[in-house]
Amino acid sequence: MKKKRVIIAIGIIIFLLIVVSLIDNFFGGGYSKSVASDKIAIVEIIGVIKSSDEIIRQLAEFGKDKKVKAIVLRIDSPGGAVGPSQEIYREVMKIRKEKPVIASIGTLGASGGYYIAASATKIVANEGSITGSIGVIIQFFNFQQLLGKIGVKGNVIKSGEYKDSGSPLRDMTKEEKELIQGVIDDVHNQFVEAIVRGRGLKKEDVQKIADGRIITGRLAKELKLVDELGNFNDAVEVARKVANLEGEPKLVYPKKKKMTLLEFLNSFSEGETGSKLYLLLSEIRIPFYLSDVINNLINE
Repeated sequence: MKKKRVIIAIGIIIFLLIVVSLIDNFFGGGYSKSVASDKIAIVEIIGVIKSSDEIIRQLAEFGKDKKVKAIVLRIDSPGGAVGPSQEIYREVMKIRKEKPVIASIGTLGASGGYYIAASATKIVANEGSITGSIGVIIQFFNFQQLLGKIGVKGNVIKSGEYKDSGSPLRDMTKEEKELIQGVIDDVHNQFVEAIVRGRGLKKEDVQKIADGRIITGRLAKELKLVDELGNFNDAVEVARKVANLEGEPKLVYPKKKKMTLLEFLNSFSEGETGSKLYLLLSEIRIPFYLSDVINNLINE
């Protein structure tokens, strides 16, 4: 009986999603629309950087929009994966040839977060923002002694000498350490060169502080890693001036990524169906009384 109620509820949701999707596709667009001719787009880079796809999509869309005169990157990130940081950096470097991109560092814009910021036309940070951390790190754990105490031993069959480098089952050899150190040094040098290109600094000056240290926004300005001190609104004002805009421009934000029907159906797991449906209804702004009816239908 309960299974039947769930099926009925899902059917109602699918119908509502189709209706909302049709309305949104007819009236909506890639991001929040505005009648203002001059716009400044806001792209947020928040949290650990694991993927670049969505950020690059947003940047590319705003980069092509001729009504968007400048882009502000709002960064609050401790960094993350090297590849995604480099991909975003490259996209910003392309866009800034056509329109200014201003990086606004909030609480934290370090490591990969600063890597991306370095690609911007200008960087604005608070006096106490934590930035810098120009460095690369790989950590390995060794559980050999622990496993030995409980009587567990690992066996490895590999195709090459270095295939299991960093294995937690044994100590690393001298040759493996040298190999991995070479990779770290190369990526670190790429980081330094990216800052040199993006900021127009001398390589030797960047190398002096590229030892992984964190730096406050105020100190970063003294070291020419940051252009101006200020908050998000100050960064918007910098963008307005660099783009030579008169008056107050309209700020536009990307829309949230739409969930496909397949993603919606795959998102459910046993025991969470009711709450997820309720949250979804709230998200698409279905009247609260209707969402309560469906929630009760499922959980009765």
